Amino acid sequence: MRAGTETRTWHGPLERLDEFRWQIPQSYDPGMRVPGLVFTDEHLLEDIKNDQSLQQVANVAHLPGIVKASMAMPDIHWGYGFPIGGVAAMDAKTGVISPGGVGYDINCGVRLVRTDLNEADVRPVLKQLVAALFNTVPCGVGMSGEIRVNRAEAANVMRQGARWVVGQGYGTAADLEHTESNGCLDGANPDAVSDRAVQRGADQLGTLGSGNHFLEVQVVDTVYDEVSAAACGVAVGQVTVMIHSGSRGFGYQICDDYLDVTGRAMQMAGISVPDRQLACAPISSSAGQAYLGAMRCAANYAWSNRQCLMHLARMAFERVFGKSWDALGMQLVYDVAHNIAKFETHQVNGGTQTLCVHRKGATRAFPPGHPETPAAYREIGQPVIIPGDMGRNSYLLVGTEQAMRETFGSCCHGAGRVMSRAQAVREARGRSIEDELATQGVVVMGRGRKGVAEEQPSAYKDVNDVVRVVDGAGLAKRVARMKPIGVMKG
Repeated sequence: MRAGTETRTWHGPLERLDEFRWQIPQSYDPGMRVPGLVFTDEHLLEDIKNDQSLQQVANVAHLPGIVKASMAMPDIHWGYGFPIGGVAAMDAKTGVISPGGVGYDINCGVRLVRTDLNEADVRPVLKQLVAALFNTVPCGVGMSGEIRVNRAEAANVMRQGARWVVGQGYGTAADLEHTESNGCLDGANPDAVSDRAVQRGADQLGTLGSGNHFLEVQVVDTVYDEVSAAACGVAVGQVTVMIHSGSRGFGYQICDDYLDVTGRAMQMAGISVPDRQLACAPISSSAGQAYLGAMRCAANYAWSNRQCLMHLARMAFERVFGKSWDALGMQLVYDVAHNIAKFETHQVNGGTQTLCVHRKGATRAFPPGHPETPAAYREIGQPVIIPGDMGRNSYLLVGTEQAMRETFGSCCHGAGRVMSRAQAVREARGRSIEDELATQGVVVMGRGRKGVAEEQPSAYKDVNDVVRVVDGAGLAKRVARMKPIGVMKG
């Protein structure tokens, strides 16, 4: 079944392997090189079947060089080319790189900051705190930030990532140690980035953006693993801050530029795919290498952006509480990337193989002892951060050996939408989402009511259901659960 001809509802084969694993057999389409593997349960599967995401899992299985399976996490929903919540690993020598397998918002990601504050400290000044954050952190479509870069400085951001930001005085070396890849991918090539992308990113460092991006003040309400929680510095009743943003217009423009470039390269290489949104180029080709160099620039920009956003959040807390952020204990727990492609070494068919792992709406979940797991977490595993909607919960977990064996060390990145933005706005007519959340003790500030309506809790799967699957499947282990009390939206 080809893109453009399928219905919106999945009617293909889906074989149950166990409580949390379902397979689209390779026999479903003769062009599939591997089967599809979907991590979900029967409850979540009902929503998953109602869009084209399972067809996209099957489509991704057509890509040259794909290894083991085309995978989908329980937050899977329909995306551009690849499903959001998709994972696909390509052989580094014979495989392809696909911009649709990374996404438009390259290295969109989440960072979690712990504090020494508890809920009793924050509740009396919560409205003041949310307002301070809202007035300090630029948010919304087209908003500019105060941290601006010229062409020469932009090249340094592209090459150095969060290191450049820390070098400007907006953070510490400890922040880098607690950021995936230390906040920088090697091999970034500013020469592969268009002037248009540089222009779009020149004034967007330290800006939150819109859509599902947010800054939340949260409270830890449950701890599942005391040892791991202690290693991460979190405890019941403690206030945390979660930041979700990415590479903004800079990364969007790079994706847009290279969909055309890889589309032409795919034709030259004689590669046939079932959906033109799966435009790809051989990794070894000039087009493939150019995209990788530009994508790494965008990834480094995103880490720079989140580092700037954390700096601004720390400044807002300082003003409200009259203490330095260090005295408030505002230390970074971890920053995880989603929407990224990385070269990693994994065990495949009994041997070691270098793979290009596409994670689109999926994060790493590396286990204890892995050399890329930060030293502070080497004994418990890499922290995994899974945000939910602004009315329910978010989670801190740690990666596992099971994930390394089965999903190339990957896990889901959030709850996953079940409602389009247009539908969410229709559902919100005659209602005030802000007032509804206020009755739950959640203070919300947004750039506009439409943006808040688009992100209302019912637009998403219940993250508690999603996390139950990844924990039950052994892809990540629950450490702590947070509830939102203050939300800032674009």
